[in-house]
Amino acid sequence: MYPDRAARITERRDFLRAREAPRIARPSVVIQMLARKDDPDGLTRAGFTATKKIGNAVVRNRAKRRLRAAARLLLPLHGRPGTDYVFIARAQTANRSWPALLDDVKAALISLARRERGSTGDLRDHTPSKT
Repeated sequence: MYPDRAARITERRDFLRAREAPRIARPSVVIQMLARKDDPDGLTRAGFTATKKIGNAVVRNRAKRRLRAAARLLLPLHGRPGTDYVFIARAQTANRSWPALLDDVKAALISLARRERGSTGDLRDHTPSKT
């Protein structure tokens, strides 16, 4: 379950690992999901990031606060144990209506879970190439 602050991703190496994981983009958020092989039944962890591209510090902090609140509500319902989720704010995150933001996060989490269940191996075939 996510609401525990100890279940936060804070180290850069964990964010970098998740960068190579499957991701899904919605209008207000990009979510990356990485199953931890070393701890498959462990806590669901979440990390939050916003680049300077989306605005100044006030806008970035507001976007991350909104993503944390959405994750607190939705990860216990749609998150998988032993999985890391990285929530990346987009330009619309700070100003999108709350119900629309929740819909985006929920749809992304469900799509990622469906991809994981439907795959027989590595999920990287669903990750966009960097060409």
